[in-house]
Formats: sequence, C-alpha cells, structure tokens
Amino acid sequence: MNAKILIIDDDRELATMLSEFLRREGYVVEAQYGADAGVAALHANEPDLLILDVMLPERSGLDVLRELRLASSRLPVMMLTARGDPIDRILGLELGADDYLAKPFDPRELLARIRAILRRVAAPASHADSAGDEEVRVADLHLDLRRRRATLGSTTLELTGAEFRVVLGLAQHHGTPVDRAELTEQALGRKLTLYDRSIDTHVSNLRRKFERAGSTSLQIRAVRGTGYELIDISP
Repeated sequence: MNAKILIIDDDRELATMLSEFLRREGYVVEAQYGADAGVAALHANEPDLLILDVMLPERSGLDVLRELRLASSRLPVMMLTARGDPIDRILGLELGADDYLAKPFDPRELLARIRAILRRVAAPASHADSAGDEEVRVADLHLDLRRRRATLGSTTLELTGAEFRVVLGLAQHHGTPVDRAELTEQALGRKLTLYDRSIDTHVSNLRRKFERAGSTSLQIRAVRGTGYELIDISP
C-alpha cells in the first residue's frame, strides 16, 4: 500500500510542484494551504507522514506541531523552514519534528528524507521480527521494539519516532560511546552533514523526558569529539 503524505504549506506553487513530484514517485499526496485546513485533513484521514511549513496563515506550523505532540500523536513530521532561520529548525526539533529541510531545497533531497523517515518508522518492528529480539532493557529503561513503546520505571515516555530510534541506538550500545554520525544514520536514515545539530536536539529532548520521568538510574553523557553514551548511574 502506497504511503500517504499530507503537505501543509501556504506556498501553493511549491505545494503543487511537490505533490506532482511525489505522486510520480508512487505516493498518495494531499496538499492543504493553511493551518486550520491542514489540521482538519489530519483528523479526517491521518497520513503516514506530514510535510509541515513553519510559516502558515492562521497560526504557525510550530503551533500545529505542538498540538500534535500534546495529543501524543507519533505521526512522522518533516518541517520546512526558512534557510536563514536556524531558530525555527531548533524549535521544530524540540517540539518533536523528526527532521527538517531549509527552503529552497532540491525535491530529490526531500524525497530521500521522506524515504529515510518511512524506512526508519518500520525498522524497529522489522528488527524484532528478524532477530527475535523484541525488547531492550537498560537499568529501568524498557524499549518495546514491536510496539515502539518506551517506559522508564513506571512512566511511559512519549517519544517521537526519531527520539525512540536515538535512545534505541544508545541502549543497544549502553556503556559505549556512539558517534553522532552513526546516531544520525540510525535515527534519521541519512548522513550527518556539517553544522547539523539534529541529533543534539533529539538528545536534549530525551534528557528532559528522562528528568520529567524522575530517572535516577540513567544518564545520556556527551563524549567530546565522539557523540553520546547511555550510562547506568544507579547505586
């Protein structure tokens, strides 16, 4: 079954061009040009992936993303941001976007990012089926690969797809540093690029969620010149 993609972008010319391009690649595409119409389309028929522009009429794409995550939606989201505004990119990732692209961009780059996200959405379940390993445990962290569910002690962690894959990559190598390039490929399905801070933002989000869950047993430690390491600090 072909993946369904919803585009919410008030640039009608760009949205039309992207819709035609992605349909030629086999996707089922719907485009909406405002936040309210886009949210209505989300509720009517939730897609497999959302392409969401930051600048929208009525309210911003960041507001739409915030509403999605407050509703515990795990829908994969690709944010489109203005090239000269890194703050929007950081805010988008902090609010739960899986990845971002700065305008203007090559549609082939967007296609590669879409394929990577959709491939990674299915990766944990595929791994569980093939390896017979359906869960990962480190201290009081439990990752259920089949259900893509994470719990820390008695608290269920509300993680985006990218956050789940980051913590999975760290948990699978707990006690050993994992470099940022490897985490980028595992979590985002693409190569690490110069000045790309996506993984750092996802790790920052995970740390906050660990803290809110009251964790005293686990810590994500930065390793200078390498990446990050999940360590057990329980007494």
